[in-house]
Amino acid sequence: MKSKLPIPILRALRKLGHDISEARRRRRITTALMAERAGITRVTLSKIEKGAETVSISGYARVLFVLGMVDKLKDLADLAHDEIGRELEAENLPKRVRLPKINQNREKDE
Repeated sequence: MKSKLPIPILRALRKLGHDISEARRRRRITTALMAERAGITRVTLSKIEKGAETVSISGYARVLFVLGMVDKLKDLADLAHDEIGRELEAENLPKRVRLPKINQNREKDE
C-alpha cells in the first residue's frame, strides 16, 4: 500500500523514529525492556523506530516518556512558535482603538 502522506511528513516520522532508536541505544535499553516500560509490543516499538505512520501518537508518546523526552511533545504546536499565526493575527489588528461612546461620557464626568 502506497502512503498518501506528504513526503515531508514521512521524512519527519523517519527522523523521529531514528532519533528514538538512537536515544534508546544510548541509554543501553533493550527493545524488550523499552516495549515493556512503554506498555507496547516489540513489533510496535520496531515500527516506531522505523517512523511508521500507522502507529498512533500515543505510541510515540509512551516511548518518549520512557526516554524522559515527553516534555518536548507538549511544545510541538506551542503558540509561541506559531509565526504564521502571529503574522495573520497582526494583519487583523485594528488601526485605531476607540472607546465606546458610553465610556467616553463617563470619563468626562469623572
